[in-house]
Amino acid sequence: MAIEKTFVKEGIKESQVENFLRKEFDRAGYSRTEIQRTPVGTRIVVHVHKPGLVIGRSGRRVNEITKKLKENFGFENPLIDVREVREPMLDANIVASRVASSLERGIHYKRVCNFYLSKVMQAGAVGIQINVSGKLVGVQRSRFQKFREGFVAHSGDYAEKMVDKGYAQAMLKPGVAGVQVRIMKEMPVEVVRKAIVEPEGEKPEEKKVEETTEKKEEEKPKKKKRTVSKTKKKTEKEKG
Repeated sequence: MAIEKTFVKEGIKESQVENFLRKEFDRAGYSRTEIQRTPVGTRIVVHVHKPGLVIGRSGRRVNEITKKLKENFGFENPLIDVREVREPMLDANIVASRVASSLERGIHYKRVCNFYLSKVMQAGAVGIQINVSGKLVGVQRSRFQKFREGFVAHSGDYAEKMVDKGYAQAMLKPGVAGVQVRIMKEMPVEVVRKAIVEPEGEKPEEKKVEETTEKKEEEKPKKKKRTVSKTKKKTEKEKG
């Protein structure tokens, strides 16, 4: 049981560090954190959109955060490595936090989700899905709304390795609303779109259309009525 307890403690510790860094680097476009243990010390890799806000002037901001991590969480010789997220619209955590912040400002959830759907697809993603749940409009029952565009894998190896997942919470007046974002950046290699190309010189076969209302016999021209003048009738009577 000692081994299991150590794993549980490490997991709780990592989640606490994640929440702490998310609050500290919220304005810098925080994405995620990776904790790597080395013989020299603990290396903490922070992925953000604006690394300048994390480092600060002459590294003052980073030094303050390293001291807090050492005091609060007991890391031995923590080293913070800041990495830039070049395309924030392809990062699920950044998109989820932006959706949550716009919901907190009072913008309608449908307008927000449709806006970020188009932005992510313009950035070059294969597909995106945004799930929003909670009391979204007024004081009423909680809702679950799903917005999707493109192709997103939901099961199997593709869903685990090729789909980026992000979560965020929006603190609204009626209550807490949850946001989940799934972004698929690339299409799997096995999925190949085949384009059908017709060879040159060959014409496509003409489609035979069966006409059910077609008449077998040709229409005959209408017969003109014979009109006999009155003078002719009188001459015939006189002869008779």
